[in-house]
Amino acid sequence: MGHGVGIAGLAGLIAWLAFVRATGTDPATSPIGPFMRLFRAEPAMVAAYLSLIACGLPMVLWSLLVDKVHRRASTGIDWTRPRAVHETLDISIVKLAGLWATWALIALFYAAGRWYWSGSYLISMEIFAHLAPVLLIVSIPYVIWLDRYLVDPRDGAWSFGQVFTGQARVADRTAIAHHLRAWAVKGFFLAFMVGIVPWGFMQLVALPADVIGRGPVELAQFAILLMFLADVHFATVGYLLTMRPLDAHIRTANPYLAGWLAALICYPPLILMLENGPLFYSTGTRDWAFWFEFHPWLLWSVGGMLVLLTGVYAWATVAFGLRFSNLTHRGIITHGPYAVTRHPAYLSKNLYWWLATIPFLTIDTGWAEAARNAAMLLGVNGVYYWRAKTEEKHLLGDPAYRAYYDWMQSHAPVPRLFALAMRRKSPAIVLTPTVAAVPDA
Repeated sequence: MGHGVGIAGLAGLIAWLAFVRATGTDPATSPIGPFMRLFRAEPAMVAAYLSLIACGLPMVLWSLLVDKVHRRASTGIDWTRPRAVHETLDISIVKLAGLWATWALIALFYAAGRWYWSGSYLISMEIFAHLAPVLLIVSIPYVIWLDRYLVDPRDGAWSFGQVFTGQARVADRTAIAHHLRAWAVKGFFLAFMVGIVPWGFMQLVALPADVIGRGPVELAQFAILLMFLADVHFATVGYLLTMRPLDAHIRTANPYLAGWLAALICYPPLILMLENGPLFYSTGTRDWAFWFEFHPWLLWSVGGMLVLLTGVYAWATVAFGLRFSNLTHRGIITHGPYAVTRHPAYLSKNLYWWLATIPFLTIDTGWAEAARNAAMLLGVNGVYYWRAKTEEKHLLGDPAYRAYYDWMQSHAPVPRLFALAMRRKSPAIVLTPTVAAVPDA
């Protein structure tokens, strides 16, 4: 997979944003006004969610028509030897039972979690409630159709369905665990992503053009908001389209508890970095625009660096195309920023926080608070280092990732820089010319 699929999705997203900015979101005057009136929601929010289609559809078309991902052996599909429906129907019925049981467990989790019924999560719950009947109906022909072509249709959903329907004499615990972990990832992160989709889009639509060009701060904020928009949309589309025909299915979900803990504490409701959280690092601080307000050249320089770091962060997500997902293995990405460092998103976002927040400068809170802020941000950096290591522990089980890891250690700029720094710190213990396995994020 190359850059084409990501560029296609990015072009679709930007084109839709430009169209909505040009035409507005008033149902009485907008060309999509009649469509907006079909939904009992704010027109701008409807336009925001349509942007997921504008981003995802070009990627799907590129994947199928240009990259022809559906023909890859890694999909587990053989299009040349379809079975008759009656040969796989029993398997499909059991699989549907397992799939629906899994969705029921996710629904129970949503119902039990109080945080899902307030704030941005409430939007996700309303959308899921409306889409659930459609999903149940569509899943029937989809599963029956796909099982005819799968090389091995007896997957984790089928194994779980056997247990759920009482047909399994000996349960395939490995397959069931993989299935449940994969859907746990989708259930947890999709609810979060769907809830935050509209806000960045609505901000960009409403932002006047004269404000964008007012100065370096406004221009940087617009560019940063635009790149965060791309990140959120590509991530959301990635969670939505975990499908075998697109070769975007989940190969494995991280089986290590440490990996889950490292990831989940970076997201609501377990996030540690919010105000009053144990790793909140902005007490008494002001952002970069405040500190450099009377130094235009610093505003331009720092703003440009922040835009560059956000660009790397967004690029790291766009490079995945349809495959982005936390805590999963959905194929190895080696192009774009992943040819420079194994963890470009983590590295860039942590540098961004230091530069944008400047935690060691505070207003009226003294040096002790500044030191605590810096210590807390170092703690956040440590969490992301932990995330990177637990993700690598999972991915190193794939020989393809191990080959990528070894190549990066010897050839990529960031790992070589870290290795060089480590050698300079302890030259006396360097016994061989081999590059040390130093993490890069």
